[in-house]
Amino acid sequence: MSDKVLGMASPAATTAEREEVASGGLVRRSRGVLLTGFGGLLLLMAYAGFNTMRVLGQTQERSARIQQEFVQRSRLLNQIRSDLYLSGTYVRDYLLEPEPVSAAGYRSDLDQVRRDMAAAIDSYAQLGGSAGAAPFSGLRAQLAEYWRTLDPAMGWQTEERHRRGYEFLKQEVYPRRLAMLRLADEIAATNEQQLNTSSQRVALLFSQVRDRIAITLAVTLVLGLALAIVSMLSILQAERAAVRRYREVSQARQELKELSARVVHAQEDERRAISRELHDQVGQSMSALHLGLSNLLATVPGDVRDIVAPQINPLRSIAEECVKSVRNISLLLRPSMLDDLGLVPALRWQARETSRNSGLRVDVAADEGCDELPDEYKTCIYRVVQEALHNVTRHAHAQVVRINVTQASNSLLLTIQDDGRGFNTREGGLGLLGIEERVVNLGGTFRVESQPGKGALLEVTLAMPKGAAA
Repeated sequence: MSDKVLGMASPAATTAEREEVASGGLVRRSRGVLLTGFGGLLLLMAYAGFNTMRVLGQTQERSARIQQEFVQRSRLLNQIRSDLYLSGTYVRDYLLEPEPVSAAGYRSDLDQVRRDMAAAIDSYAQLGGSAGAAPFSGLRAQLAEYWRTLDPAMGWQTEERHRRGYEFLKQEVYPRRLAMLRLADEIAATNEQQLNTSSQRVALLFSQVRDRIAITLAVTLVLGLALAIVSMLSILQAERAAVRRYREVSQARQELKELSARVVHAQEDERRAISRELHDQVGQSMSALHLGLSNLLATVPGDVRDIVAPQINPLRSIAEECVKSVRNISLLLRPSMLDDLGLVPALRWQARETSRNSGLRVDVAADEGCDELPDEYKTCIYRVVQEALHNVTRHAHAQVVRINVTQASNSLLLTIQDDGRGFNTREGGLGLLGIEERVVNLGGTFRVESQPGKGALLEVTLAMPKGAAA
């Protein structure tokens, strides 16, 4: 028998191993594809984002620098223009002022304007820029010539200033100042042109960045689409394998459930047969033996009875104990009253036996209609109560156990509650697994609630079979 079983199991085991190896290879291949694809896509997006941020930062920095230089040039040119106008005003006031003290004040102001213009010219020269170099050089040369022209006039006396001042202003100062203002306007125009050129370069750079981003997005989308297709194919393949495995597991679970139900049914049938065999054959034989020994002792004459009685009485006691043992074993295997009298008497007998053997108080409250249930329901409830009382007696250290069997129109509720020390429901033993297996085989639900020091509650709910009395 075992050789056949092993022979039948080997191909299945080999197939399972092959499927496991194939499944492992598929998982590893899918993981490699996903890791490579998503990793490459993320690296590409990270590089594109870093490069874009770098170029945008450089462009922004360059644009800010261009704006700042333009603002500085414009500010210096405006200062130079303002100083030119002030210089002409101070020269005019100096040449036309009759009071020497006031004239000296205007000359001092003119010197200050000259220093300011020199500082502005030096600052402008430090900014650089080749676009306005020629006009700026012309402005600088004319400004130097302008101050050389004004230097002799700064030493004139009052009479000479009145006599030559107007002519000097008209022929020397105003024309030179006007020429320098024109050069300043030309430099400003050059600066604006340079700003426009730089803005165009920045716009071109932004356009290039935009093109790069568009290309990167296109490549990313293409790679993402390809990766999505590969991922979907892998996921669909894995899903089909998972569905196939799920169906196999479901089928195996259903077969296991059916096998468990058949095993339980066969076990009950075997227990019923053994119980009846013990009760009808062995029990009756032992009872007949006990009765025969009693009759034998009664037929012995009085003078011989005192000699034979010490030999027969121990045999009678042994026969009596054997009868009790056979009866107890028979009742534990399958109480005949469960089949003859019904579920409720069997539960009450079980409660009395438990109380008699352990001193535990067991209260049973059950609807009388429970006796009309099918045999598998009565057997399930009886075995659940039997196993629960066994666990309570051995582990709970309880004083009272309450058993309630309530029958409704469409369900049957069994509750077993004790006042013992409780236990951790996650560490339930084989007894609870056996109870759950019996209940699940009938399509019921099984629930256990317990806390250390607060007792335990076992609850079983069975759907009423069709045709059962309510």
